[in-house]
Amino acid sequence: MEQGRETPNVHVDEPVASAWIGPAPLLPGDDEPLVAGPDPGEAWMASPPSDEDEQPRPIERGPDHPDDLIAISRLKYRYLRSLDTKSWDEFADTLVPEATATYSEYLQFESREAFLAFLRNTLGPHVITEHRCDHPEIDVDGDNASGTWYLADTVIIPEHNMCLRGAAFYTDSYVRCEDGHWRISHTGYERTYEVVLSLSDLPSLRLTASRWGMIAQENHISSVERNPGA
Repeated sequence: MEQGRETPNVHVDEPVASAWIGPAPLLPGDDEPLVAGPDPGEAWMASPPSDEDEQPRPIERGPDHPDDLIAISRLKYRYLRSLDTKSWDEFADTLVPEATATYSEYLQFESREAFLAFLRNTLGPHVITEHRCDHPEIDVDGDNASGTWYLADTVIIPEHNMCLRGAAFYTDSYVRCEDGHWRISHTGYERTYEVVLSLSDLPSLRLTASRWGMIAQENHISSVERNPGA
């Protein structure tokens, strides 16, 4: 030791046990992610994300998924529109081939073909129909569904001077087909009321437009004759 040079007084403290029991804290600068511990001064490595965590979780479809409810409603609207416009090919596509229909004890159909043949023969160009449905109550169960609709309808047959009006509740069954589209597997309604009027009771009545009617010119105003043979 050189004379005149003081030796530094070095004091080493005894290690103090940490009160935190857990993984050893990482030092700043480590590549591993840090998260705060109970003590703001503590940090430890976070668990690395697993492949499962990174994958988006599929959205579970509930029993009444909005997409299905919308699709079934559109199906019913298309059924009504194609019925009233007599677009029979489009109407047929709203039904499965084995579809059934029930309107009374005496009016039942066991296939789409039989149902369609009846409508074609009954609702020809001389018959004007209007079917409106609202208040849908639709329940979906997987690839099957049921629906109740409130119907208001009008049927006008000018050549017979007849007008029918009524209301009913439709009861439908639906099935999701292999192409992903919903179709009707059963339909039918139960009347709440029905009235029949004679157009002769309304002398001033003039049907001024008809998609299928015979148009006559009277005083430069187009009208449909109530009784063309009279």
